[in-house]
Amino acid sequence: MDAQYGYSENKAAKTKLTIQRVLVYTFMIVLTIICLFFFYLLFINATRSHAELQAGFSMIPSSHFFENMKSLWTNTGLANVPRGMLNSFIIASLSAIVTTYFSALCAYGIYAYDFKGKKAAEVFILAIMMIPSQVSSVGFVQMCDQMGWVNQYWILIVPGIAAPATFFYMIQHLRATLPLELVEASRMDGSNEFMTFNRIVLPIMKPALAVQLIFSFVASWNNLYLPTLLITDKDKKTLPTMLSLLRSADFTKMDMGMMYAAIFISIVPVMIVYIFLSKSIIKGVTSGSVKG
Repeated sequence: MDAQYGYSENKAAKTKLTIQRVLVYTFMIVLTIICLFFFYLLFINATRSHAELQAGFSMIPSSHFFENMKSLWTNTGLANVPRGMLNSFIIASLSAIVTTYFSALCAYGIYAYDFKGKKAAEVFILAIMMIPSQVSSVGFVQMCDQMGWVNQYWILIVPGIAAPATFFYMIQHLRATLPLELVEASRMDGSNEFMTFNRIVLPIMKPALAVQLIFSFVASWNNLYLPTLLITDKDKKTLPTMLSLLRSADFTKMDMGMMYAAIFISIVPVMIVYIFLSKSIIKGVTSGSVKG
């Protein structure tokens, strides 16, 4: 009887577990379909002509994708998209490197050193996270204009040094993965502070660095607000700025097929980053969650 009772309990537990797994996987599949549906719809619209888009909604691809891409690539009157992609890539890449490196350096300095006001400095940096960037943008733009810094790539790159959210992620990662004894041992061996940081600390932080490089690149790539305010030279505009110019053009003259093609290629680099570096993202997010 006991054996039969135990067998029944195990069977019921397995059945319950199977039902839970089916529900979870069903929910994840539905959620995935919902998320990917809009990307699919964007691709469909990028393959349709302006006349077809005006005719109504469709779930079937058309044959005008390369025609739309050609129009987008050769239409340099209002927006030079190839130049915009190059500008965005340069700014996003350098901004991601600057943001990640200096945020990690700042986090290491506050984590590894004991000094008066250490806690206050960390609280101050984190408090800046609560302040919207738009609050200080007016004064920042005025300062850039007075000092002749408008239309310069580096004005969109250098401010990445001050990234409170990235700093917070880095210092949390350091607390979970870097023992201070390792830093002390490096100092006793005669290593200077920058050598310790670059040769010992940074390799330990590789997962966190990979995550923040990706996130910083995406944030800079999609940034529209500051480039719109600070970049007025047509040849220096970023891709999001050029897309906004296309959208603000005369609606009666706007080629909607070309517009959807422009939106599609603007998200391709971001999608490539996530597809090929998804393992780094997962590893970086989960690393340090359990301290050894």
